[in-house]
Amino acid sequence: MTPLPSAHALLAGIAAYQHVSPLPATVLNDARAVYDVLAAPERGGYARDHVTLLLDGAATTAALRQALADLAQRCDADATALIYLSCHGARIEQGPQAGQYLLPVDADASSPQALAATAISGAEFTDALRAIPARKVVVIFDCCHAGGIGQPKDALAPALQAGLTERYYEALLAGRGRVILASSRSDEFSYALAGAPNSVFTTHLLAGLRGDVAADDGLIRIFDLFEYLQPRVTAAMNGRQHPVFKAEIEENFPVALRLGGQAKAVARAADGYLYDAYLIYAEKSERDREWVWRNLIPPLEDAGLRVAISADVLQAGVARVATVQRGMQQARRTVVVLSQAFLSDAMATFEAVLAQTIGIDLENAWRVVPVLTEAIDQSRLPYTLASPMAEPIDLVAPLRPAYGLPRLVRALQGPPPAILPR
Repeated sequence: MTPLPSAHALLAGIAAYQHVSPLPATVLNDARAVYDVLAAPERGGYARDHVTLLLDGAATTAALRQALADLAQRCDADATALIYLSCHGARIEQGPQAGQYLLPVDADASSPQALAATAISGAEFTDALRAIPARKVVVIFDCCHAGGIGQPKDALAPALQAGLTERYYEALLAGRGRVILASSRSDEFSYALAGAPNSVFTTHLLAGLRGDVAADDGLIRIFDLFEYLQPRVTAAMNGRQHPVFKAEIEENFPVALRLGGQAKAVARAADGYLYDAYLIYAEKSERDREWVWRNLIPPLEDAGLRVAISADVLQAGVARVATVQRGMQQARRTVVVLSQAFLSDAMATFEAVLAQTIGIDLENAWRVVPVLTEAIDQSRLPYTLASPMAEPIDLVAPLRPAYGLPRLVRALQGPPPAILPR
């Protein structure tokens, strides 16, 4: 496969700030590594002169503005534009300068007035993205690093807040064909583990771009890239870091070649399933999210099981019910995490009933495996989940998991039991 002729990239990594405290050298490693994988013909397939890399002193406010303008000039409607930023982000919560800002190397964060005069505001960055005529634009933020686990950098004046919010990312979706991929939620840190060459997020981004993402046609596509890195980042940080995906797109467009265009078939089990288990839980509940990522996903993956959650299957512009149903059908079994929050979560309850219906109507099998994580009033469960055939596996602490988890693993390793003789 020939290199991607209409793919362009702007990459910036800023660690040695002139007026605010520095970020780890990991930031520079991240930007260099992304450059190396994109601009290598045997990997990402971008023409080297189509990739701009700005590091430290080269990433001034003026230079970033000019690089964004140059990117807009180089792209036409059919082009792909990828922007990767590893740097400080900051917010001014009140006053005439209120807003969110990207901090170039020469930004002055000593006061809101100084920051507004020397940084790139959200409005300015949005305008710069609007000026790019490409219908495939990806902006990747790895902003708000930490020098080590639990030691985030706090580099800003007291009047300012570190980091960017999801509201900022949503405002950047100016027009169709825009994707924003951020390393963490606004209330989380983007970690760089002590001694690691790259941040946690960029480590998995690089692994995907270097060929770990499946690509039947040799092209790494944006949904597939996110579906690869999201669960790995979150699992690596035990649920403390969740990559964010925002999009206004109508196709799963390619962002790079895979190993210069080499195909890699999607791994499926002998029975044709992508996953061994699809997990349904009350996603809005902090308690349930933490429980799933700390107590359920690690032991299942340690047992060699392939696990999917909604973030692995959701697609922008497609109704959740359609993509969730597809995800369930790509998994051999569906695990429903029962809790107090589940009983009050209409979407989780609906999806659990949908999974049971798929099993009964389409597969003639009991595909749902309920697991109990705390004492609940089981009379409040939908009938199909409260029936004797759906007796939950008890994982209530402190003793039950030692008995229940091996039982759950065995259930997920085999086919679902048939309702009627086949």
